Amino acid sequence: MVAKSKNQKKVRPKAETPLGFQDYFGEVHNTRVHMMNTISEVFNKFGFDPLETPAIEYLDTLGKFLPDLDRPNEGVFAWKEDEKWISLRYDMTAPLARVAAQHRNTLPTPYRRYAMGPVWRNEKPGPGRFRQFYQCDADTVGSNSVAADAEMAVLTSEILDALGIVRHNYVIKLNNRKILDGILVVAGILVEGSDADTALRGAVFRAMDKLDRLGPKGVRLLLGEGRLDESGDYTKGAGLTTGQIDPIMSFLELGGQSNENILNCLRDLVAETDIGSEGVYELNEILDCIHSQTSTSENFLIDPSIVRGLDYYTGPVVETELTFETVDSKGKPRRFGSVAGGGRYDDLVKRFIGQQVPATGVSIGIDRLIAAQEYYKPKKESALGPVLVTVMDRHRMVDYQKMVADLRREGIKSEVFLGNARNFGKQLKYADNRRCPIAIIQGEEERTRGVVLIKDLKLGSKISETASKDEWRSRDWQIEVKVADLVTKTKEVLARLNS
Repeated sequence: MVAKSKNQKKVRPKAETPLGFQDYFGEVHNTRVHMMNTISEVFNKFGFDPLETPAIEYLDTLGKFLPDLDRPNEGVFAWKEDEKWISLRYDMTAPLARVAAQHRNTLPTPYRRYAMGPVWRNEKPGPGRFRQFYQCDADTVGSNSVAADAEMAVLTSEILDALGIVRHNYVIKLNNRKILDGILVVAGILVEGSDADTALRGAVFRAMDKLDRLGPKGVRLLLGEGRLDESGDYTKGAGLTTGQIDPIMSFLELGGQSNENILNCLRDLVAETDIGSEGVYELNEILDCIHSQTSTSENFLIDPSIVRGLDYYTGPVVETELTFETVDSKGKPRRFGSVAGGGRYDDLVKRFIGQQVPATGVSIGIDRLIAAQEYYKPKKESALGPVLVTVMDRHRMVDYQKMVADLRREGIKSEVFLGNARNFGKQLKYADNRRCPIAIIQGEEERTRGVVLIKDLKLGSKISETASKDEWRSRDWQIEVKVADLVTKTKEVLARLNS
């Protein structure tokens, strides 16, 4: 056994964020909370009730619906406990299906709920693509009316309006998985009325869903033998023949026309299939419902290329894109892209109870909306920090704590400096870093006279870390007030700063 050397250095862990995760600091966190509060107000206005489910579920409860994954627990963060696999949820919909099945005898029908929080996917991270992200979902379980599907599109539009995204900066795209099935029947890939080859069907749909990212050439490769991407990763294709691929590509490239023209083309394409014709009829009904609820319906467009990657969708699907231009990781201009999506999933609850329960919903990506904010909202000055009560004598902490308590009682965000109080310059630097609008100062001289100094820090361009107390007192951006008037005068200064 080799003895450890006394001089051997201790190996310290590296301070780093796990790959695919990120830290959320003050302003970003506050932005997310504000967005979620705004979204919840719209959810409530539409009559949805809140629901919070655990962050973990049994793996067989979640099911295997993530795209491009082969192993039963790939794509999720899972572990085994008491011979059962447990996983962090990868979305909000699969847990809802479990709730709807478990509590079906006590929940109202239809059951309308919304949920908010983080979800986790064990996927390859990339620019703007994280393994933990926040979602806000609304779903209706127990209604087979296409009016419920139309409502999800209108609901998304109202949320974007409430968040300040003007209508010419977004588009809500609609399609129907039934039409996609009809196209596969026309292409000779599926036989109508027979059990579908779910693996082949899923591979075809996942390839179709990548049209926006890979273009027609990339989709053709994925529908055929497969595709090698720039990183060297190979994706196995669906193995279709050219004769099968051609009608699919013709279908995908119908976009860009008016809704009426696309519907007419779709009717012709799937006229010989019952499932496809039913899908076209539903799309037409959904558009009529949307038109009845909003006076500006030009944001709602039929787009045959919208497929949605998750395998549990069974009918109408919806995806919302922000249309303003940004740049990708290579500096090339492109649309910002998707921020919300959803659709109908009539078979998800059936996994638990053996009978079909109709359901539809929409999911909004908070992290994507935060990233988009710099494009759709003008730059504004960062939010102000708390009023800072400085510490001139560390033995008088009780007095300073009383001051801050008086401020907080009146709803004023405030704190006492709890760092090393011996260096006054560090307190000023701290105030600068925290964007404190005001500093409250009471040294021995002020205490003897029963007064405090209120410093308007916004009038100082920068606070020097080495500023002395005498230099600080010499500035003309302060007022002296009686201790009894501290709260009133602080409110007056804050009101002026916020005006």
